[in-house]
Amino acid sequence: MVAQRKLADKFFENYSYIKAIELYEEAVKKGDSSEHVLTRLGDCYYNNSKTKEAALWYGKALKKYDDVNPEYIYKYIQTQRSLDNYAEANKWLEKFKEIQGGDSRGQEYDRDNIDIYKELEESDGDIIVEVENLPINTKYSDFGSFVFNDELYFASARNTDEKKKYGWNDEPFLDIYQVNVKVTDGKREFGTSDFIKAEKINTEYHEASVAITNDGKTIYFTRDNVDKRNKLGYDKKGTSHLKLYKANLVGEQWENIMELPFNDDYYSTGHPALSVDNKKLYFVSDREGGIGQTDIYEVDILGDNNYSEPRNLGEKINTEGREMFPFVSKDSTFYFSSDGYLGLGLLDIYKSNFITDEEAEPVNMGAPYNSGYDDFAYFINGDKKTGYFSSNRDGGQGNDDIYGFKAEKCKQIIEGIARDKKTNEILAGVEVKLINKTGKIVETVTTSSDGAFKFEADCNKSYTVLGSREDYKDDKVEVETDDVNEKSHAADLYLQPLIDNDQIVINPIFFDFDKWNIRTDAEYELENIVDVMREHPNMIIKIESHTDSRGGDNYNLKLSDRRAKSTRDYLISRGIATERIESAIGYGETQLLNKCSNKVKCTEEEHQLNRRSYFYILKD
Repeated sequence: MVAQRKLADKFFENYSYIKAIELYEEAVKKGDSSEHVLTRLGDCYYNNSKTKEAALWYGKALKKYDDVNPEYIYKYIQTQRSLDNYAEANKWLEKFKEIQGGDSRGQEYDRDNIDIYKELEESDGDIIVEVENLPINTKYSDFGSFVFNDELYFASARNTDEKKKYGWNDEPFLDIYQVNVKVTDGKREFGTSDFIKAEKINTEYHEASVAITNDGKTIYFTRDNVDKRNKLGYDKKGTSHLKLYKANLVGEQWENIMELPFNDDYYSTGHPALSVDNKKLYFVSDREGGIGQTDIYEVDILGDNNYSEPRNLGEKINTEGREMFPFVSKDSTFYFSSDGYLGLGLLDIYKSNFITDEEAEPVNMGAPYNSGYDDFAYFINGDKKTGYFSSNRDGGQGNDDIYGFKAEKCKQIIEGIARDKKTNEILAGVEVKLINKTGKIVETVTTSSDGAFKFEADCNKSYTVLGSREDYKDDKVEVETDDVNEKSHAADLYLQPLIDNDQIVINPIFFDFDKWNIRTDAEYELENIVDVMREHPNMIIKIESHTDSRGGDNYNLKLSDRRAKSTRDYLISRGIATERIESAIGYGETQLLNKCSNKVKCTEEEHQLNRRSYFYILKD
C-alpha cells in the first residue's frame, strides 16, 4: 500500500490528477484510509472543480481524524457552500475558528459566504487599477460622484463664505457642486467647479448625494430637514434628520423642488440611487424595523410623485452595521459601502449581483478601492473602465477626497505548439492544460492540425502548461506572468513518443543494488507502459532485462531474470492480462552495448548504458 501511495503521490505532484485518483482509490480499496490518501483524493477532485466528490473525501478525513490540517477544513467548508449545505459548513466554520483563532476567514463564521479577506489588502493581480486624487479636491470634505452628460456632480464643504459650520467636523455645511469633465483614454480634463445650476437646491445646511434620471430631467438629492422658511426641522429629541428631495430641469436650471413622501421627521432618509430602468429608487435610512444602524431600502417609482412603500433589501445586503451610498451601474451591478462585513477597516466598498440573482452575496472590492479608512460613494461610467469613489485615506488633500480610477483587466497570452520530441513534427490531438499555482486546472484545450494552443492568463501569476497525448510521455513548461498587459509567453511542448518502431520506450527503470523489487520511480515509468497497453488492447509484448558486467555471469543472469519478471508482475497487478505479456526474460550481461565486459575498466555512465530493459511489441 505504501508503494501504491508513493506512486499516486508522484502523479499528484505532476498534476496528473485522474491517474492519481485511480491509484489513491485503489489504495483505499486495499485498506489505506490514511489522512494523507483521503485528503489527497479530496484535492484531486477539488482541483478539477468536482466539489461533490471533493466534499466526500474531505468529509471522510475530517470524520476519521481529529487533527486534520486546517486548510483541509477550509476547503471542506468551501465545498459545502457550493453544495448549499450551509448548516454543515457553519459547523465546520466554528471548528475552523477554534483552531485558527487569528485567521480572518473565520471571523464571520455565521455568514453564508466565505471570502479570503486576507487577500483584500493586495490588488487583484489580473486587474490594473490606476487611482488618482482629483485636482478638484480641496482641504475640505469632497465626496459623492455622479456623472451625467460630462458633468460631474459632487458634494463639498468648500463654501467658506458660509459662516455656519457643521459641528461634526467643524467644516462648512455641504453643498452640491458640478464640474465639466472630459475623459479620453482614461485621462480626465476638468473645467472649473461651481455650485450646481439651481438657485434653491443649496441651502445653508447640508445637501449631497445626487442621482439623475436617464432622460436628464429629474434629479434626486439628499438634504437636511429644512422647512419652507429655510429652517431646520427637528424631532422631539432635538435631532434634525436627512431627507430626500427631487427637482425638475427647467431650461438649464433645477427647479420645482419637492420632498419625497416617504421621508419622516423621526429618522433619516438619503443617499439616492436609481435602477437602470429608473423604475426603482434605492436609498439609505435608519427607520424602525431595519436590520442595522442604517439599511438600504427600495421603492417603486409610480409617477406623479407616488411611490410604493419602502422595502428593506434584506440580509443579502444589510447587516447590523451601516450600509450606505448605493449605486447601480449600467449592467445592474449593485455597489454600496458597509462596515458590517469583515473588511479592511471602517467603510468598505462592496458589489453584489442581487438585482439579477437574489441569492448573490456581496463581494468586497479590495484594494485599491478599499483601505483601512472610509471608502464609499462608488460610481462607474458606462465604459466599465473609469469611475470614481471617495475616501478619507492617508495622502489626500482634505477630510474626504474624490478619487478617479481607470481599471483594465490585465491579461497575458500563453501560447505554443506541441511537437514530437524525436521528429519535431507537429502534433494534433494533444490535450493541453493550464494549471495555476495551487494545482487547479484553469483551462483545457486540444491541439488541432497545426499543433497550436493558446491560453489567456492572469498577470502576476505562476502557471504550469501540461501536454498529454496517447502513446506519448507528458511534457510540461513553467510560466511566470508579470504585470505587462497583453504580453505573450512562448510555451512550446515537446512530447517524447512512447512507441518507437517495435518497442515501447520509457526512461530507464532503476533497481536498488542486488535487488529486483520495483521502486516507486520505476513504477512511475512503468505506468507509461500501462497507458500504452490500455490504449492498444490487442497489443502483446515481451520484456527483456539486462545488467552490466559487474558481478558473476550466472548471478547477473538470474538477477536480470528476476527483475524482468518483477516488471511483468507489476504490469499484471495494474490490470494488464497475463497473456498479453508473452515472456519476461533476463539476459544478464550477455548482450552488452559497449566494451565494458568483465575486467574492462569503465565509467559509471558506461556501465549504466548496459543496465536496461526493453519492451518489444510483438502484436498490435
